[in-house]
Amino acid sequence: MRALLYFLLVLFPVLSLGQPQIQVVTELSPPNQTRINDEVAGISTEVVKKILAIAALDASFSIYPWARAYKLASKFDNTLIYSIARTPEREKLFHWIGPVAQFKLGFVKLSERKDIKITNLELARKYKIAVQRHDLAFQFLSKNGFDLLITSDIKKSYNLLLANKVDLIIDDENFIPDMADQLAIDHNKLSFTYPIDALQVKGYLAANINVEHQIIDALKKAFSEVKETPEYKKLINKN
Repeated sequence: MRALLYFLLVLFPVLSLGQPQIQVVTELSPPNQTRINDEVAGISTEVVKKILAIAALDASFSIYPWARAYKLASKFDNTLIYSIARTPEREKLFHWIGPVAQFKLGFVKLSERKDIKITNLELARKYKIAVQRHDLAFQFLSKNGFDLLITSDIKKSYNLLLANKVDLIIDDENFIPDMADQLAIDHNKLSFTYPIDALQVKGYLAANINVEHQIIDALKKAFSEVKETPEYKKLINKN
């Protein structure tokens, strides 16, 4: 009996090492990433889950403020992140599996703010804009000298807009109705006012640079299958 117990104690750690636990992190960004009944859900989430299923990988999903999700994915092995823009600065920090979202970001205002009229990027410089820490909009607007108020997540940015603490926020026009549902407000209170060409990008599923190569290969092979499905093509070409 003792010999059997000893065998099991030795065997189970070996088995667990053979299949490392994958953690997947993201931010709140409905309809792509949201919570339903305490579960991480949404359109992009379903794509990621399908990729993991085809790759035969088990994973836990968590939603964090973007800066924290990015830090976790950068720091910890066996961590995936989505939907992350693929930029030159980030290129060597991650393995890039494939696009799981399409963003066409721009300025969003309160519909009642008839005084805010933006017909080019320069006109937005006179307004205070809420952006999430370390996301793509933050990087672009801070680099170009805009007046920013930094928040931890998109919901806080929307709340500042609704409270008239800022003039503008950044989001995709197609995401406004779902975000309004999250905030329990009429989406007609919000207006998309001007697109930012530099923020029209794909959002990727990416992996920490230290994730084992066989896992990356399995994920990339699974993505190649998923991207041929009608559901994926509808998602990535929705705009």
